[in-house]
Amino acid sequence: MEIYLDNAATTKPSNEALEEYVRVSKMYYGNPSALHKMGLEAEKIIEKARGQTAASLQCDAKEVIFTSGGTESDNLAIIGAVRAAKHRGKHIITSKIEHHAVLHTCAYLEQNGYSVSYIDALPNGEVDLDQLKQAVRPDTVLISLMALNNETGTVQPVSELKSIAPHALIHSDCVQAYGKIPLSPADLQVDMMSLSGHKIHAVKGVGVLYVRKGVHIVPISYGGDQEGIRSGTMNTAGIAAFGVQAHKICGSEEESMRTLKARRDYFAQRLLEEIPDAVINGQKAVHILNVGFENVRGEVLLHALENAGIYVSTGSACTSKSTKISHVLQAMHVKPSVAQGSIRISLSLDTTTEQIDRAVLEIKKQTDFLKKFKRR
Repeated sequence: MEIYLDNAATTKPSNEALEEYVRVSKMYYGNPSALHKMGLEAEKIIEKARGQTAASLQCDAKEVIFTSGGTESDNLAIIGAVRAAKHRGKHIITSKIEHHAVLHTCAYLEQNGYSVSYIDALPNGEVDLDQLKQAVRPDTVLISLMALNNETGTVQPVSELKSIAPHALIHSDCVQAYGKIPLSPADLQVDMMSLSGHKIHAVKGVGVLYVRKGVHIVPISYGGDQEGIRSGTMNTAGIAAFGVQAHKICGSEEESMRTLKARRDYFAQRLLEEIPDAVINGQKAVHILNVGFENVRGEVLLHALENAGIYVSTGSACTSKSTKISHVLQAMHVKPSVAQGSIRISLSLDTTTEQIDRAVLEIKKQTDFLKKFKRR
């Protein structure tokens, strides 16, 4: 029996999403920008999904822009916003624990005349708000802070940013948060929000950028302007699959959260019972446990578990092949020997208590072996 515990990296597409993807691919393959009947039918599919997504976010459908995924959404939001606001200033604030889609974008802007302040994280995984307040300047045009950290599951205080810097635009990478916590732009008080389909049991290659009505951002790629500020032929089938999952999310977050929280708490309890010296890094989201073990290398443990049919990660899937200690755990000042032996376990509603029990026993077995091996 294989046990998949890497849902923060990607999720298994739901049967409903796959069925809709195949149906639309077979029947509504016309270009949604075409003026003929087949184009108009494809356009209707997209607009239905746009409405479903807007309903899940409690926003206007005109504020939903479809993209190729979370990375493009982050890039478009950050680069598009600061270029549009360059007459007001060139200062950006972000945190040291952001996804690399944000960090590398900010690094690119630094190389092109912008100033970026990178805020530290506290030991509990939250961004240091006091430091952030001190970093705000009159020429600050954008603050980008993720809603829920993809490695530790720590929920960030995004809703406080607008009161701290009312003159700045607020962007939040909500890729991990969507469907896991109640999420609306109004509650978070954000101007822009990034989402991704393959994190919510839809398919890869489709994402969303929410842009609040009245916020001006400029394109970062040019072509047919199919989504206004975003050019490129629309991924009709992928968007339809996203809409299916967005509709399932709408109003169901609290029930899903209760279920996932119960399983996460059970997982953490069982781990600490079997491995008392295990360290939980950061606060726990309903679906993520970042656990550290001293005298163990995370990537070695990952492969040992893989051989037993259990799949976890050592951090963000985008950088999991790196042997460096996670930049998130470094920013949290996690003890290096613990950070080096940390793995990320991420659950879905498909995760069962039977799978959790087996995974815990296998983690104990492998960590015991690796600790003994290292002491030799």
